[in-house]
Amino acid sequence: MEQIYNPYLPLTEYVPDGEPHVFGDRLYIYGSHDVSGGRNYCEDHYTVWSAPVNNLKDWYCHGVSYRRDQDPSNADDSRTLYAPDAVQGPDGRYYLYYCFSFLPEIGVAVSNSPAGPFEYYGHVKYPEHINGGNVLHEHMPFDPAVLVDDDNRVYLYYGFAPGGEKRIEVPDPDSEEMKFLPEADKAAMRKLRNMVPEQYSRAAELEPDMITLKAEPSELIPAEDYADGTSFKGHGFFEASSIRKIRGKYYFVYSSHKSHELCYAVSDSPISGYTYGGTLVSNGDIGLDGRQTPVYPLGNNHGGLVQVGDDLYIFYHRQTNGTEFSRQGCAEKVCLAPDGSIAQVEITSCGLNGSPLPAAGIYPAGICCHLTDPTVCNRIDYRDPIMNTQVCVTQKQNQVFITRIKDHTVVGYKYFDLQEPSSVLLELRGDFCGRVSISLDEEGDQVIGTGELKSFGDSWKLYEIPVEKCSGKQALDSAFSGEGSLDMRSLGFM
Repeated sequence: MEQIYNPYLPLTEYVPDGEPHVFGDRLYIYGSHDVSGGRNYCEDHYTVWSAPVNNLKDWYCHGVSYRRDQDPSNADDSRTLYAPDAVQGPDGRYYLYYCFSFLPEIGVAVSNSPAGPFEYYGHVKYPEHINGGNVLHEHMPFDPAVLVDDDNRVYLYYGFAPGGEKRIEVPDPDSEEMKFLPEADKAAMRKLRNMVPEQYSRAAELEPDMITLKAEPSELIPAEDYADGTSFKGHGFFEASSIRKIRGKYYFVYSSHKSHELCYAVSDSPISGYTYGGTLVSNGDIGLDGRQTPVYPLGNNHGGLVQVGDDLYIFYHRQTNGTEFSRQGCAEKVCLAPDGSIAQVEITSCGLNGSPLPAAGIYPAGICCHLTDPTVCNRIDYRDPIMNTQVCVTQKQNQVFITRIKDHTVVGYKYFDLQEPSSVLLELRGDFCGRVSISLDEEGDQVIGTGELKSFGDSWKLYEIPVEKCSGKQALDSAFSGEGSLDMRSLGFM
């Protein structure tokens, strides 16, 4: 049976900041490109992936779509490509909008195909009668998003506004922890630590040439420090602009100052009048049903909404490899209520599958959606971007597995369609002496099986844990207790 799970791309691929768009009969993903075990954001060139709209389980990589050094501003390849967006212009061609690591300008590339390859087109600029036609540098051009409306008018959105919790979390680029960063990024971070924070995200209309501003950009969503008296207080704008038009309304998706959550705002107009709608997703489920403790190590977040047929999805990303910098794309189906609101959705392992995963055969352990131990924080600690203490999904030598499993670690999955399995199989290695409890809830109140664990050395060993018969759509959590440390490569059913 063909099926898919989160992350929806191969576990050895790292495409965060995913902006999903339907062009023709395929759904395309435009994102930045991290590497396994990276020490910086977006270290690779852009690639494009797509799937048929009638089968979101069948993803295909179209290869490199745009290289960092194609833009003259980065001819020396000293900077990394941050989150992009893409749109089909009124002329039928496809335009890719992007920015480099804190370089204050928005680049544009163009292609005759939504999959690329794209060729450099220019930088977003003012018309001659405004600022002399200079390139847009104002208000931190960052994380661009673009909308071509039903009347073919084109709108650009962007912004970077560290405020609230975020202002004090910009790391010291000269610290020992940041020594791995390229000098260009260190210089940008020094500037950020000293800059006056932006007050709003920005929006502007573009000419049909897709690159020239019609007027000065206007204020859109307030940053947290400037959200007093507005509906955005507590969820002020930080970064990750994304825009869609759904049922005649404009939905602006963004990362709030909390960074791990994607929020949305709604308006009847493309570049004004937005009101706060709510949180769409948190990559740790913070806020879902009042939750305050994360179900997964928190990190920054970026993604967008897309309608595929009658279904609406939110794309987002999670952190892996025990860093902020090896992120993988995930997706969940969301529900658009008759009043236009969208409730926060929980993160799952089944994602785009459309149904729970069959409890049969073997699954990679890395598709877990619950991954906690006593070190997992309830906020993002950017002073520890390497997350040296936290349990994590890791790729080493082209293998993907969970590492640093120790006492009080919980590894969980949502959801499986249990058909009365007799045993759960865990593939483990490491030096550990203790127990594992298999339960249907993260609290461990519904234990269906326990087993003794004695694992020594680097060889993988399959442990069979007898479980009570149960059936239906169920979460499945493994809670470890004991001394030592384990890796987990797979789980399965018998």
